[in-house]
Amino acid sequence: MTSIVLHHLNNSRSQRVLWLLEELGLAYEVRHYQRDAVTNLAPPELEAIHPLGKSPLLEIDGQLIEESGAIVQILCERFGQGGWLPEAGTAEADRHLQLMHFAEGSAMTPILLNIYIGRLGEAAAPLQPRVQEQLAAHFGYLESILRPSGHFIGDDWTGADVMLSFPAEIAVLSGNADAYPALAAFVAKIHARPAWQRAREVGGAYYGF
Repeated sequence: MTSIVLHHLNNSRSQRVLWLLEELGLAYEVRHYQRDAVTNLAPPELEAIHPLGKSPLLEIDGQLIEESGAIVQILCERFGQGGWLPEAGTAEADRHLQLMHFAEGSAMTPILLNIYIGRLGEAAAPLQPRVQEQLAAHFGYLESILRPSGHFIGDDWTGADVMLSFPAEIAVLSGNADAYPALAAFVAKIHARPAWQRAREVGGAYYGF
């Protein structure tokens, strides 16, 4: 039997890995870590697992896997039973790979900048217009590429939907849900799934959701 352990940080992108584990119907163990109530940083205990002290970290039969995109890709490949990934060698597979990288590459840059400069008060004023412009550009792009089916690739759930769930949630939480109705519907569709609700119970408090 495959052994799966998720090192899970509360209020983090690790939540989408929990969701995928539930969707795939896998047996797994969760080891919980709590953010510092003052700094909001991950606890030093995570550094004992990986030098960067980041989450998510996933162990499969003792093999430690880092980086959300790699974790989602490996889970889909090994346990997706033919689903969750487009057929290899197709244009959809190429597009899927691009969106998997977009989620943690392009999309997260303005999101993280917005979080960091939000702690600077008035000192952040010169940066705010550019950061807000980039947030709007990236959220608008995601809004524009959602298919009529409510998915980013094809007409069923894929790893790209899992990866892009986090920036989509941030777009909805930003108070601009009316500006991104497709993303809002996408997030609502995810949160209505029994697997997401089970993951929410396991993962604990998750931002405003």
